Amino acid sequence: MSAPELDELCINTIRFLAADAVEKANSGHPGTPMGAATMAYVLWDRFLKHNPEDTAWPDRDRFILSPGHASAMLYALLHLTGYDLPIEEMKSFRQWGSRTPGHPDYGLTPGVETTTGPLGQGFANGVGMAVAERWLADHYNRPEHEVISHHIYAIVSDGDLQEGVASEAASLAGTLRLGKLIYLYDDNDISIEGNTDISFTENVAQRFQAYGWHVIGPIDGMDAASVDSAIRMAQAETGRPSLIICRTVIGYGSPKKAGTASAHGEPLGEEEMRLAKEALGWPYSESFAVPPEALAHFRQAKERGRSQQAQWNERMVGYRQAYPEEAQQLEEALRGDLPDGWDGDLDGLFTPSDKPVATRVASGRVMNAIAESVHAFTGGSADLAPSTKTLLKDRGHYGFEEYSGHNMHFGVREHAMGSVANGMTLHGGIIPYTATFLIFSDYMRPPMRLAALMEQRVVYIFTHDSIGLGEDGPTHQPIEQLMGLRMVPNLVVLRPADATETVEAWRVILERGHGPSALVLSRQNLAVLDRSELAPASGLQRGGYVLWESAEQPEVIVIGTGSELHIALEAGKLLRERGVATRVVSLPSWELFDAQSAEYRHAVLPPTVRARVSIEAGTPIGWERYVGLDGVAVGLPHFGASAPAEVLYRKFGLTARHVVDEAVRLVKVLQTV
Repeated sequence: MSAPELDELCINTIRFLAADAVEKANSGHPGTPMGAATMAYVLWDRFLKHNPEDTAWPDRDRFILSPGHASAMLYALLHLTGYDLPIEEMKSFRQWGSRTPGHPDYGLTPGVETTTGPLGQGFANGVGMAVAERWLADHYNRPEHEVISHHIYAIVSDGDLQEGVASEAASLAGTLRLGKLIYLYDDNDISIEGNTDISFTENVAQRFQAYGWHVIGPIDGMDAASVDSAIRMAQAETGRPSLIICRTVIGYGSPKKAGTASAHGEPLGEEEMRLAKEALGWPYSESFAVPPEALAHFRQAKERGRSQQAQWNERMVGYRQAYPEEAQQLEEALRGDLPDGWDGDLDGLFTPSDKPVATRVASGRVMNAIAESVHAFTGGSADLAPSTKTLLKDRGHYGFEEYSGHNMHFGVREHAMGSVANGMTLHGGIIPYTATFLIFSDYMRPPMRLAALMEQRVVYIFTHDSIGLGEDGPTHQPIEQLMGLRMVPNLVVLRPADATETVEAWRVILERGHGPSALVLSRQNLAVLDRSELAPASGLQRGGYVLWESAEQPEVIVIGTGSELHIALEAGKLLRERGVATRVVSLPSWELFDAQSAEYRHAVLPPTVRARVSIEAGTPIGWERYVGLDGVAVGLPHFGASAPAEVLYRKFGLTARHVVDEAVRLVKVLQTV
């Protein structure tokens, strides 16, 4: 069999494994796998540096299938090249308990580098991976010891390029001149509703050239030689990311559905499958056929991968000998480990004698202390570092002239910032943080949800957390955002009340290795609580704790978070003066508190005490889980206003006097029941 004939056999194997999986499931997307199989095959067969026997090899190339609906093609590639994905998994496509879900799921399927499906996210994740590759290379490579050097590849679609997050990420990638980033654009002119010209007529090549990308094509994406040549050209361009525009035919081979929207998201059907196989000269009538010649060729990837990784292992031996400290730090970072004693400098950062300090300012001091010991700690803000207090001093600024800088500048791009951070942590070797105002968390919810789904260690810093930001008014005053974050599974939200709780919050965040954390901070100054008469701030690590009480058997419990804990404490002391036995509870993290034992939770919030009042400068919806149906949640069921913070708190009833009134009323009502 000639080389071109073998290539065509392998390409058709990918096509029909994917199409057969969709057909058997009676669900899925056969069109993109059939149209994009050629460029996927060329990339995986001739360029991709990977080892199917070790999916965690740090110096492997990364491949992202950004149009995750085409997952059957990725599963076919993984199976054929020898990953731990047997043919039975292809036959269980989209079924309960399989490792071949409808969209690629990181951590479930060996070889899947990121969860994709929400279009544009994979595109932006790849930018983050390229950021990480350059950062690690600049920090650790030495002359004659290049231990980090790999490419980030992706297949991206018309739908990806229409999503705003892709535009944000592409602009950033061009600015940063990420030359190891190579994307193949599956330009097939079809979306779910029909031809893309009903909504997408821009000149993509000119757009990406304007971003600062190296644009190749349009080329014939159905021709292996053209794809091969284009990827080589992209690899040769080291100063810019590359976009290869590949003209393809969706559903290629299907006589009636090729080039139409009907090939996108539904099985071809038994008759059309038969006709497609005939049209492409596929000699097998049975489903899931894998020609032995094709399988033998694909499985050469295992030997190539072993050899490539063995060469890298040899380089690492030399690197460890020449640079033992750097090697230890690199390997520690790639494992995600923290150095011994990393938080030793956090103790004593703040004392009660300190002047009142905003928790955003306190957080900035903590971050700089962390950066002294945790080298992998790096990130940035959406053009808000002076306001979010997230600049790491004397740590450099990441850019094309200094890829080793610890301070990222994401620009006014919250959505891409979250997605790029996902790519950074997925790559490994970096603990990334992002920062913006809490109100703008709405702009980055999709990547936050995906970070939680993928259990990735990303830190979200949200400052200006309430009406306490004052005069900027209701457009900038978050009301529902805090509760919205708490609704995301596996996202831990922490709203510390003062500088000492902020220290403890950072301890929780850095030690949390299997999911993202959101740190919610104040703009306004807050007193550093005198812990000599209060419980220690380390109680934050359990999510909620008894801060203060006037009697061991309280008649009423007042619960607060963040800046409103100070109001709760003031109310508790006023209630004591009125002869009401009161307990004040700090509840900075619902997620951490709910994870505690029932015994602990009941000790903090005894079920027998029904008189409970919470206070938080946000929507009161959700607080009933802690105050109960009899309790009162003091909050803001409406938008804010433009005025000084102290005026807003008074006008909207976020005061100790209001809390006292509600508590006294509750006690009286419940005593009569």
